[in-house]
Order: sequence, then structure tokens, then C-alpha cells
Amino acid sequence: MAAKKPQKLYIYGKHSVAEALRHAPRSIRALYLEEPGDKTLYDLASKAGIQVVPLDLRRVTSMVEGTVAHQGAVALVGATELLVDAERFVESFNPKEGSVLVFLSEVQDPHNVGAIIRSAAAFGAAAVLLPMHKQSPITPAVIRSSAGMAFQIPLVGVPNPQQTIAALKKKGVRVLGLAADGAVPLAQEPFKAPTMLILGNEAEGVAPYARALCDAMLSIDIEPKAESLNVAASAAVALYAARTRRA
Repeated sequence: MAAKKPQKLYIYGKHSVAEALRHAPRSIRALYLEEPGDKTLYDLASKAGIQVVPLDLRRVTSMVEGTVAHQGAVALVGATELLVDAERFVESFNPKEGSVLVFLSEVQDPHNVGAIIRSAAAFGAAAVLLPMHKQSPITPAVIRSSAGMAFQIPLVGVPNPQQTIAALKKKGVRVLGLAADGAVPLAQEPFKAPTMLILGNEAEGVAPYARALCDAMLSIDIEPKAESLNVAASAAVALYAARTRRA
């Protein structure tokens, strides 16, 4: 059986395309803009040296998902150009006091992945690490849910999660999982050491292999009547706590 071709990654909407042009122009393989279109986008494309192809409104439905508004701006993005190699990242990463990494452990919903990337960028995380298996890949929905922040923070593709986590631990990174049954309340974690925050699957939580590598499991104190927080909401709470303690 022939290998399945990877799905083309189109991003669309003026904001997402503008963020890609500003922060990750080398990831753009083709750029389609409506004529005369948005002058800002044309100026950004010119500055980045990217040729603009007139957007054919008859073909645009094959590029965008459902009825999402493309706003006259579509770009074909190379997923490989968006993802940093894990080995290269580990080699170059210089852990500093208070630095935070985010590791996604089999998070399946692309909207959760995008929202977590957005929070990671907003609260100053150094990178988001994404396993290559059992994990939502980078999709148009991820880009859209990140509000373009996917182009502003390093996204690290991780083919061997255990190896990568172990290598970062050797460099002095403290690994903390987030779970409803975590033994350490989030309020008690000082976040002084370089930290990797592991966020788990929407139903099963942090995968067993990742949990085994955690130095501690954190929990967020919520009202007893509330069963749990969505993983993206939990990420935002934990990342905000880490940022305030770093400050």
C-alpha cells in the first residue's frame, strides 16, 4: 500500500497570514491574496520577498475548511518549516531560572492545542513541545485557535518523547505534570528552577510514560462542585501562575 500523502497545510484569514509573514516567512510555500486586497499583506509579502499569486475564488473552497471566512488571504505553509527538530532544540536550549517549557502529552483536540500555544506565547514560555504520534498535528484549526501565536513561539516536533524529556532533565529541567489528582497544589510550586509543564490528554490525562518521568504532579484547586478544568484552561492557569512567580 502506498504511503499516505501528508495533508496540505493552508492557513487563511488576514490575521493568521500576517503573523506568518511577519514571524515565519520561510515557512510560506505559496501565498494567495485577493486583488486589490489588503495593502498591509502585500507590503509584508514584498518585504519578505514572497511572490503573491492572485486568489482564485473558484479554487478557494479546496483550501479552506467548511465555511470559515478566508478574508481574501490564503497561504500554503510547510509544517516541517514550522517545527523545530527536537535534538537540535535540546542541544541549543539553555535552561535559566524561571524558564518554562510546555509539553503536550497526547492532546487530541486541535482547538485545545491552538489555545495552549496561544497561552504559552502570552505567558512567556520558551517553547511548546509536540510529540509526533498520538497527538494532534499542526492543522489550520490549530493555527486559527492560536490566534497566529503559532508563528511567534518555537514549536518542537518530538519523535521520541521519553528520550527528549530525559535529555532535558539531564540539563537541569524540572518536569511537572498537571493532573486533578496531583499531590502538589499549584499554589505551592515556586517555579524557580527551569521547568517543563506536561499537559495530558483530554480524557486520560498525562500518559503513563510521561508521568513516570515527572518530578512532581501539580493540581489546581477548584470548587468541589466542578469536576475538572479543560486542558487548555488548566494550561492557562498554570502558565499564569508560573509567570507571576517568575516576576
